[in-house]
Amino acid sequence: MARVVVDVMPKPEILDPQGKAVAGALPRLGFTGISEVRQGKRFELEVAEVTDEVLAQVHEAAEKLLSNPVIENFTVRVEDQA
Repeated sequence: MARVVVDVMPKPEILDPQGKAVAGALPRLGFTGISEVRQGKRFELEVAEVTDEVLAQVHEAAEKLLSNPVIENFTVRVEDQA
């Protein structure tokens, strides 16, 4: 089995209120030196085998279901293969 990971993040020009809330809370909790936080999503997909066809299907799923391409960017990567 192998794991394919899809990371989804808001596009840089899109406001991220959740990230702003986390960034505001960090100093109150004693964490300093962090200037910006962006919050996204991570999807882990277990596949039997990583092939070009499987990666194409995962990419299509990321475009159609896992992300909103109008406001989010995504990356697809293979995390590990056993």
